[in-house]
Amino acid sequence: MARSNVIDLNPEILAAAAESKAWPFEEAKKIVARYKGRDFPETVLFETGYGPSGLPHIGTFGEVARTSMVRHAFRILTEDKVATKLLCFSDDMDGMRKIPDNVPDREMLLEHLGKPLTRVPDPFGEFESFGHHNNNMLRRFLDTFGFDYEFASATDYYKSGRFDTILKRVAERYDAIMAIMLPTLGQERQATYSPFLPISPKSGRVLYVPMKHVDAAAGAITFDDEDGMETTLPVTGGRVKLQWKPDFGARWAALGVDFEMFGKDHGPNMGVYDRICEALGGRAPEHFVYELFLDENGQKISKSKGNGLTIDEWLAYAPTESLALYMFQKPRTAKRLYFDVIPKAVDEYYTFLSAYQRQDWKTRLGNPVWHMHDGNPPQIDLPVPFALLLNLVSASNAHDKSVLWGFISRHVAGVTPQSHPELDRLAGYAIRYFDDFVKPAKVYRSPDPVEREALQALSDALGQLPADADGEAVQNISLNVARKIERYQDHDKKSPEGGPGVSVAFFQMIYQVLIGQERGPRFGSFVALYGIAETRALIQKALSGQLAA
Repeated sequence: MARSNVIDLNPEILAAAAESKAWPFEEAKKIVARYKGRDFPETVLFETGYGPSGLPHIGTFGEVARTSMVRHAFRILTEDKVATKLLCFSDDMDGMRKIPDNVPDREMLLEHLGKPLTRVPDPFGEFESFGHHNNNMLRRFLDTFGFDYEFASATDYYKSGRFDTILKRVAERYDAIMAIMLPTLGQERQATYSPFLPISPKSGRVLYVPMKHVDAAAGAITFDDEDGMETTLPVTGGRVKLQWKPDFGARWAALGVDFEMFGKDHGPNMGVYDRICEALGGRAPEHFVYELFLDENGQKISKSKGNGLTIDEWLAYAPTESLALYMFQKPRTAKRLYFDVIPKAVDEYYTFLSAYQRQDWKTRLGNPVWHMHDGNPPQIDLPVPFALLLNLVSASNAHDKSVLWGFISRHVAGVTPQSHPELDRLAGYAIRYFDDFVKPAKVYRSPDPVEREALQALSDALGQLPADADGEAVQNISLNVARKIERYQDHDKKSPEGGPGVSVAFFQMIYQVLIGQERGPRFGSFVALYGIAETRALIQKALSGQLAA
């Protein structure tokens, strides 16, 4: 999903952008309004933050993807006349407070608790430190997507002196910062709190200790080290870092950040960040607060716990575009992020992509694929949905793509792996997803007497159709079978002939008995792809007890 720096500025797009209610445009308009009546800076700065205390998860990627969408919308609104930059900032100087559950050699890490993440050895043995390892994992994934960003390390910024000016200003305005922070803390914490966290010259740990003296003129702090020895350190040169709340505001003031989004868990502290930024002479950026991702049990995803999907796990079973779509949709709604959401995200992406070419510009700018592809979505013909591929794998027990293509090529004229490489790619994903998640959960059940009668009648009816009957013909004949069976009559619906409609229980029964799943795609489409003869053979296996056995 490569991203382009070239944008289309035709008049229709510009007019549609001005009226668009899509959330990236709504956020971009806030940045435009921020500079109303004055000149834009040399570069408008978009920032995302990352805490590398554990392996990066999909939520981390989501911030970069969503911020990139806002940045692109801003470029459209300003007709690409204003330079922009996306800074991905890693708080890798934070002390390691606990050992993540999903890393090797956890015992080794115990002796390094409290040290900055870039001073903690890499348990994977690949990089200079644990912080460097997690930073590289994040960058590798962002590079895979082709994001246009600049990576920033807190360790580098502190040690190189890029934060020296703002750190001295914190010392100068120490009382003002304390006046903002203390009311937000409990009484016990107030007694020991300081915005400065010195790094012990002896142990190398980040110290949460009270200040005995802050010398604004010298830019130095005095405190007791872990051994009780009074120690004085300059606040510059990476010897000291800031507590996380002051760090937010100080970074915004130091860098001139114009836009940053963060999760709902930061929402209550947003005003604190803003006030600290302003106390240090900066202007708070525009914000976007998104809802958090949850695991399948509704618990917040945690880097240290490793619950929920990882970046690599999603990409093992679906294309990158499906993940980007999941990030675009309803960012202010909490969403569960686990394996079951993948197939739906895949099919929705291609549905939006197919619709794009038929839409006017107003509708296109509300279509997720326009934002995902920087205004230039590809044209892809996908004759078979991903959900249908999954059910085809399930019914055929296909273990390689050649088996799937045997069905596809026979029933969809002119479609080959060479003519439709995207479909070929999805076929590989479907087999892998089925093997790992669908197959272990399949539970076939035996049909009861009414269901046996219904399935035999369905098989007989299918036998009356030509071998190349399309999905609509199969669907209609299936409905005709169900209408004659009282159990499957839905009197709240009406058939075209005026009689009762068909209950969804009929098709639920078919998938439970024939495929061992609770749900499936439209039955007619499935049979047209799988084959009428093959479907009848599957029915006979169910009736003979082979499937349930």
